Amino acid sequence: MPHSQFPMPNYDVIGFGDEVPGVLALVSAAREYRRQTKKEPRILLMSPGNLDLGIGGHLVRGGLAYLDRSQIKKELRDARRLDTFGAPGAIYKEFLQKAGVVAVGLDPRKADAVLREMLGSAGVSLLSQVEIDSITKDGRQITGITTSTGDVYYGRQFIDSTINAQLAIAAGAKKLKGFETFGLPESELAVTVVFETEGISAQKLKKIELAYLKRFGNPADAEARQALQRACGFDRQLAERVRRDMFDAKGNLKSLWIGSDYIDVRASALSIAYHAFRRKPFSLQQSRAILDKGNIAVLPGNRLSWNAPVFAVTGSEAEELAANGAKPNARMLEEIAFFQKWFESIGATSATPASELYIRHAGNVTGVVEPLSGAKMLAGGVLEREALGTFSYPFDVRGGIVGIGDKAAAKGFKTVSFPQPIFNIGIRHAQMKDIPNLAVVSPASGFRGYGCSAGRIVEFNAAVGQGLGIAAIAAILSDRNLADISNQEVRQVLESSGQLPPIFGIPQTEEASKLEQFEQALA
Repeated sequence: MPHSQFPMPNYDVIGFGDEVPGVLALVSAAREYRRQTKKEPRILLMSPGNLDLGIGGHLVRGGLAYLDRSQIKKELRDARRLDTFGAPGAIYKEFLQKAGVVAVGLDPRKADAVLREMLGSAGVSLLSQVEIDSITKDGRQITGITTSTGDVYYGRQFIDSTINAQLAIAAGAKKLKGFETFGLPESELAVTVVFETEGISAQKLKKIELAYLKRFGNPADAEARQALQRACGFDRQLAERVRRDMFDAKGNLKSLWIGSDYIDVRASALSIAYHAFRRKPFSLQQSRAILDKGNIAVLPGNRLSWNAPVFAVTGSEAEELAANGAKPNARMLEEIAFFQKWFESIGATSATPASELYIRHAGNVTGVVEPLSGAKMLAGGVLEREALGTFSYPFDVRGGIVGIGDKAAAKGFKTVSFPQPIFNIGIRHAQMKDIPNLAVVSPASGFRGYGCSAGRIVEFNAAVGQGLGIAAIAAILSDRNLADISNQEVRQVLESSGQLPPIFGIPQTEEASKLEQFEQALA
């Protein structure tokens, strides 16, 4: 019997992608629908990824166990009586507590179990390894998704949480490639393959690193000096700078710091050791792959999760990787084998790469209700009376944006660095004006300029996702589109249901004005 003769499923909300912000958006939507109607919701999560390998996108299948958290200075925390990481969105806070996160270490196995439980109790249906064949539209609105198997899934509101806005693009949205927002479409943030090692405890790693630090920091150690020179591409000045950076201002070696569930690597001794072993320079531009200073999560059973092996990619490569299920390409697979050998050489009994790459960014959609730039973040974000939360994170461009320095200098700018924003969160940059019943909550949202560098972080997007889930239900119950729902309407729901976190965005007006000039000049 042909597919068209089967009764087709109908859903109130369809989420495409299983990145954590998208999952939490659907859970929020389900809970809000049930709260308001006392009825069971009809919500579907469709993922292009293989959910048998874990639910939770790059935090789970990508193994990114060391979480980027909101960074709030102690003075502000004390003044506002905030926790260490400020005030995360209610549903993200719930997720972290259920997953047993002490500070920043998230066990991907536990995260998968928690997300499955949250989706199950919310009554969200799951569909794995979905490939979009075509999109049905009524005017500008999406009405249905036809998969490559010929099945059609109809919905009223849609939320896309994929890194490359797959559903939005299939529905006709326009997207800028790489940092085309700065006129640099082939410049893109580096991607990471996260490794999980067994057999090296945090204390053992501290001893290993300290031994390297002592040797590389000693100019009289001829063998170590030669290895340092080799890792620095035989650039003596660079080698000397790297050596000096292994000491703090008091002359003490900058050995790694062990926290409650994480390790912060402060010096590049491990990186130098790897690149001496690899006989390639410790330079992302020259080698196209480096062992960076690691962010390491400490997991149960002496498991360490390393956010450290980094690959340079172009805008086109990032698009290709994202479209290929975040699977490493041939160049990366070759290097991954060397990373594996090196981890084993320092004592790992196993060194396992994650099943998917951690892709930080793969372009940004246009045609949103209200684009969000770095300048707007520095100006404090949305107005306090409509804010859904507050977030703070540096304009972090890991691996750098190739060409931005030269372009900025040609426009008369002496720096490409700007202060860290502390900004209030809204949903307008994620709501699609051109496809009004669709929102994109991911690094591919409607960010401009430096906006995506702070806006790509999961904690921020989880708060946006919670807002979008609520907005989707408000749209359904009032027979409107997602794009018609304001920040204020969502805020009222958060407030009345006791879920609104403290709001404390801080406008940095002068710096925001400088960044606005910068972003506009380079666009």
